[in-house]
Amino acid sequence: MNDVNENQQPEQPEDGQPRRAIRSFVMRAGRMTEGQQRGVEKGWPLFGLSLAGGLLDLDQVFGRQAPRTLEIGFGMGHSLLEMAQAAPEQDFIGIEVHRPGVGALLNGVLNAGLENVRVYDCDAIEVLNQAIPDGSLDRLLLFFPDPWHKKKHNKRRIVQPAFAELVRRKLRIGGVLHMATDWEHYAEQMLEVMSVAPGYRNQAADGTFIPRPDERPITKFEKRGERLGHGVWDLKFERID
Repeated sequence: MNDVNENQQPEQPEDGQPRRAIRSFVMRAGRMTEGQQRGVEKGWPLFGLSLAGGLLDLDQVFGRQAPRTLEIGFGMGHSLLEMAQAAPEQDFIGIEVHRPGVGALLNGVLNAGLENVRVYDCDAIEVLNQAIPDGSLDRLLLFFPDPWHKKKHNKRRIVQPAFAELVRRKLRIGGVLHMATDWEHYAEQMLEVMSVAPGYRNQAADGTFIPRPDERPITKFEKRGERLGHGVWDLKFERID
């Protein structure tokens, strides 16, 4: 699952030493397979991006003008790889802090001979703030983010009013924020936040959720949710202002 939550400022304790900020992710360790290690070693120099590079010139990064999609928290990269293969005329940027997932995606990109994928391995909020130009994205994808299902942890969820506004700035007019979750309570919060967020229009005809779009691959989390008897909720909100 994509471990993303709301970015917050560091606290200042009495000793004057700032504590680390709460990030939009939880760093997850894991052993690297041979393929994942190959992805990092051979793929990162070709397709990896760094915050040190500052604000991107996306036409320069990809060497062309094309529709651009950014996915926050791509996990092991299966969905992003599938989407990139299915739409070679489009460009994709993925953000994921789980190193094996980064390696898995890059290995897949190398094996498929793709040129339309770039990757960040750091905090998504920092990427949006520091690297993505305003009005440059056609889609932003947030599939199955960490639900932080305990009520006391709900504030850690990434979908908050400040996030909605940040995403709105990065989308072009007509661009779409597409979210999906298998946690009903989180789906309801997403709908509540986005329904009052300025500058958006819900693409659902009834103002709630949409059927799963064909362009969203079925993830392992969706399959897991089905086994557990969970529903899956998709939301699409279009930037109109």
